[in-house]
Amino acid sequence: MLIDSHCHLDFPDFEAELPSVIERARTHGVGRMITISTRVAKYDVYRSIAEANPSVWFSTGTHPHQAHEEAEVSVEDLVARASHPRCIAIGEAGLDYHYDKSPRDVAEQVFRRHIEAARRTGLPLVIHSRDADEDMARILRDEMGKGPFKALLHCFTSSRSLAETAMELGLYISFSGVLTFKNSQELRDIARDMPLDRVLVETDAPFLAPVPHRGKRNEPAFVTETARILGTAKGLSAEEIISKTTGNALFLFDKMPGLST
Repeated sequence: MLIDSHCHLDFPDFEAELPSVIERARTHGVGRMITISTRVAKYDVYRSIAEANPSVWFSTGTHPHQAHEEAEVSVEDLVARASHPRCIAIGEAGLDYHYDKSPRDVAEQVFRRHIEAARRTGLPLVIHSRDADEDMARILRDEMGKGPFKALLHCFTSSRSLAETAMELGLYISFSGVLTFKNSQELRDIARDMPLDRVLVETDAPFLAPVPHRGKRNEPAFVTETARILGTAKGLSAEEIISKTTGNALFLFDKMPGLST
């Protein structure tokens, strides 16, 4: 069984056929999905999707694009929302210097608040980082010095240096459909060299559909293609990479019940 460690099932792209999307995932061997928060204000939406679908869990947090809109959300707010039994992560939060939709200082403040919420709850922090490698590494080193926390760099497309920093700090890395793109050899080389016990797979659906679905709306069923390419990069069979990434996801998102539950 595969786990799609990062998707956005609340997006309008899925509104008309969410049950079918979840069922297609199941028939492709994707037994669990984590629908990731972009706005704390939409908490009830994520909660409702997870409560209605036994194969779906959710997170709570503010995407850096919306950091300026939710700059007043406190650590206590995040911790309280994370107490729901199907809420298994904090985030996604972080830095995005590609679009710069939030002032950088505000995004950093909000990001650090999410780190503290992850530290207090013991839940993993789902990190968004784009074109911000130096500041991301600086913040992660600084915050880890204040006290340990679990975290995952999602949809990793950053530098080898940031990947190595993540490994040094005990974090995890998740690869999306970008790994399958023709021009992503450098990324596949990074994936090849990362410790096998620190890698996960995801879709980031509805975005970034993997080859051979590129250009279409992405969905959790397609995570199988990313897993296949990750396995090829690491010289592993499909069965081996599925087993390992699923085990890693269950270990990191340890509030989610194990497979025998």
